[in-house]
Amino acid sequence: MWNHLRNLRHELLLAVLSGALLCLAFPKIDQGWIAWFALVPFLLALRRANGRSGFMIGFAAGMAHYLGLIYWTAYTMNVYGHVPMLQAVGALVVLAAILAAHLAVGTMGLCLVCRAPWQLAVAGPALWVLVEWLHTWLFTGFPWELLGYSQYAYLPMIQVADLFGVAGLSALIFFCNAVLCLAWLHWRRIPWRDRPVGRGLVVRSGAVLATALLLVAGYGTYRLRAVDAEIAAAPRTRVGVIQGNIDQAVKWDLAFQRQTAEKYVALSMQAAGQGADLIVWPETATPFYMFHDAELTDLVLEGVRAAATDFIIGSPAAEPIDNSFVYFNRAYLLNAQAAVTGKYDKVHLVPFGEYVPLKRWLPFLGKMVAQVGDFQAGRQGNTLAWRQHPIGMLVCYEAIFPNLARAMVANGAELLVIITNDAWFGRTSAAYQHFSMAVLRAVENRRFIARSANTGISGYIDPCGRVLSATPLYEDAAPVAEVGLMQGRTLYSRWGDWPLLILSALLVVVCAVRSRPLPGEHPA
Repeated sequence: MWNHLRNLRHELLLAVLSGALLCLAFPKIDQGWIAWFALVPFLLALRRANGRSGFMIGFAAGMAHYLGLIYWTAYTMNVYGHVPMLQAVGALVVLAAILAAHLAVGTMGLCLVCRAPWQLAVAGPALWVLVEWLHTWLFTGFPWELLGYSQYAYLPMIQVADLFGVAGLSALIFFCNAVLCLAWLHWRRIPWRDRPVGRGLVVRSGAVLATALLLVAGYGTYRLRAVDAEIAAAPRTRVGVIQGNIDQAVKWDLAFQRQTAEKYVALSMQAAGQGADLIVWPETATPFYMFHDAELTDLVLEGVRAAATDFIIGSPAAEPIDNSFVYFNRAYLLNAQAAVTGKYDKVHLVPFGEYVPLKRWLPFLGKMVAQVGDFQAGRQGNTLAWRQHPIGMLVCYEAIFPNLARAMVANGAELLVIITNDAWFGRTSAAYQHFSMAVLRAVENRRFIARSANTGISGYIDPCGRVLSATPLYEDAAPVAEVGLMQGRTLYSRWGDWPLLILSALLVVVCAVRSRPLPGEHPA
């Protein structure tokens, strides 16, 4: 094996280069344009690879990328989970290795399927889509900063997400990288798997790429105007999001509970003074169980009545059952009289943060958050009925799962609200990455998003993906904005990723059974 790795040294370095380049496309560095060519070294490394070497090259690219992208998990586990740094780094490596293994399997498939140059341009994007689908579902899923998210700041480009979601953008970016790789091989007269890359193939694939980019840009320009017209015609309301800026190190300290509640009430009064019809507190804003701790609950409810408006309040909840309690990560909807009119329980829970997987068989494992028991999951798609306008709730990293937002919209949600506690991330790039992915949820479903985060980033995103406002990290804030209550469903909100997944699977099958090159593949 080590001899094999030494023989692959050049290819592995190219793979690591691609993984590092791809990190630059995401926040904080935020150079999304790099994604359009970042994978070229990785693809060049595969030109002679078989299934085994392809797996190693894919794994190297994945490790380089994910270690750079999600480095912050080690920080979070060390600082807030009190895990020794050496163990935290080890856990980071394991997580990166799991994600890299998805890419490695996809790369092995690419090497087995793409025997001819044309197949790289056809099956390559399809395989990438299928790998990202694995990220979304396997082992409960962790689709963090998929390739298409790198374009979140480029408005005309991301409008196509209401048709094909973020996966459609990922496929287009990979196709661009494949075309550039083929053009480089043709120019340098280097074969792909012992087959020359013909001029005809490069010209045709380049023409397809140019056409696709023009169509996407044209569609984006058209949809920006059309959706802006829909926004102008939609009923409006004023929403305030509260950023309490509570240090995670003291959040659950009994000595700070009352101070925390009083701070949120005071900031809410500022939002109410700006005419907010709905005020949103972040995830677990109350560091106590609402309606169990009577004194602190009364303090919050008195604040709601004083503000004389409606609230969504994130709080841990405990429900008695069979002489015990069941716990939920909950959002309460309260009216101006402080009566509970709805509640949403988080559906997609964080392993080891909110519950311990396989606890029955692995009792020695524990959670990072020791203040509450294991949370139970709520019902997917459950909306909050606010003044005859359903609201879709996404708690913390639920916002990175497109199917959850789609389920809300399918149940009539006219506004999406994200509540989160990103204090776990400190000042790392994670808070910026987390916020960037919400942009695609707005575009996919054509809904306004109001986002309330404990330490930031809080703000508002319109249905075109424009960031209307975003607070700095670690500042007290109570911004209020006017948002539209949107209706209707996009193609993506109706069908999700299934059309693209089925097409991708068909393309892979076609390439797998067809071995002869297309006419014009060889040089003229």
